[in-house]
Amino acid sequence: MPDRVDQNHDGQTAEISGTVHISPHGEEKYAHEERPTGHDEEGPEKKSRRKFIVIAVLIFLVVGAALFYWHSTFTEDTDDAQIDGNLYQVSSRVTGQVIKVYVEDNQKVEAGQLLAEIDPKDYQVALEQAQANLASAQAAALQARVNIPITTTSVHTSLSTTSSDVQGAQAAVAQAQKLEQAAVARVDQAKANAQKAKLDVERYTPLVQKDVISKQQFDAAVAQEAASAAAVMEAQSQVIGQQEAIREAQQRLAQARFGAAESQKNGPQQVKVQEAKANAAEAEVQQAQAKVDQARLNLSYTHITAPTTGIVNKKNVQVGANLSIGQDLLTIIPLTNLWVTANFKETQIQDMHPGQDVVIKVDALGGRKFHGKVTQIGGATGSRLSLFPPENATGNYVKVVQRIPVRIDFTDLQKENGDYALRPGFSVTPYVSVK
Repeated sequence: MPDRVDQNHDGQTAEISGTVHISPHGEEKYAHEERPTGHDEEGPEKKSRRKFIVIAVLIFLVVGAALFYWHSTFTEDTDDAQIDGNLYQVSSRVTGQVIKVYVEDNQKVEAGQLLAEIDPKDYQVALEQAQANLASAQAAALQARVNIPITTTSVHTSLSTTSSDVQGAQAAVAQAQKLEQAAVARVDQAKANAQKAKLDVERYTPLVQKDVISKQQFDAAVAQEAASAAAVMEAQSQVIGQQEAIREAQQRLAQARFGAAESQKNGPQQVKVQEAKANAAEAEVQQAQAKVDQARLNLSYTHITAPTTGIVNKKNVQVGANLSIGQDLLTIIPLTNLWVTANFKETQIQDMHPGQDVVIKVDALGGRKFHGKVTQIGGATGSRLSLFPPENATGNYVKVVQRIPVRIDFTDLQKENGDYALRPGFSVTPYVSVK
């Protein structure tokens, strides 16, 4: 029950109820509280505020429901995704001793930056030797090439000369034959003279015995007979000489004809042989040039450079080390050639296909967003591609939603990742616009 009723300064009454407390010292204390006995009606401001709050809550719920519907209907996302990239194993392509190393672990390098140097002296000497061999081969090729027109001219000259020799030999044979004919005619003439002289001697013999003619006239006839016989023998010797001259001229003609035939047959072949020599010399020039190129490449391999922009890891090279071909020196983690591998549930890829836009949120960068496109959808589930794929037919089967790897490429990585903040292995959440 109320102990008393008070009236406040606004004229409203209030019941005051209280309880008496006795202190340890015997003093009474009265505690009371006031309860309003009347209520004012709510003002228009309170009603408007309450109405606004209700409308705001309804709008929030509607927007949230719309966003949830849009998100669940028009996009697919997964948190089983990470940034991928090819790790570059930098190795030595030539043997040699390391003379300088320019990088350390976890150091950022740019594409083409010098990482280490191998002693280049041996390869410089090899290059100079190859260049000298190339110069020698080029000189030999030039000589062989110049000899082609010389050989061609020589062949034409030889053909012309042998043709002239044939003609000259033919003329010599004809002349020898004519001289033989003249010698035969002289033999006949000498024989006629010898016959006349013999007959004169036969006629003069009885006359000289009868002293019809003088002894002197008879002796002259006898001498004339001897002279005529000698003339016959001389003419016959000339015939034999001319016949020998004919044989010699015919031999020279045969030789000239053989030479002409040989020139006609072998002349073009000689030109072809010289052209083949020139081609072989040109091939040797190309071989020498290839050796120069290889020597220059080997010399360039003594400068080991970064194949891409990235971070150095697992450095295993130091000054003084003797390297062999293919020896691993360090690993470069790429910062530019990156993509996302997202393992979507098989129930999420129904409407997914290459070319769809993707928004990528990176956890390590506080949800920083990047943009990309779906490039490839895996050919098999991750479990099927694992080292030990499941054998569902060997035991109790439990259906498990499988995941398919999907590759997502960044569309403008150079612009969005200008600070090289992305790293392979970062966890990301891709949102694929499927509708």
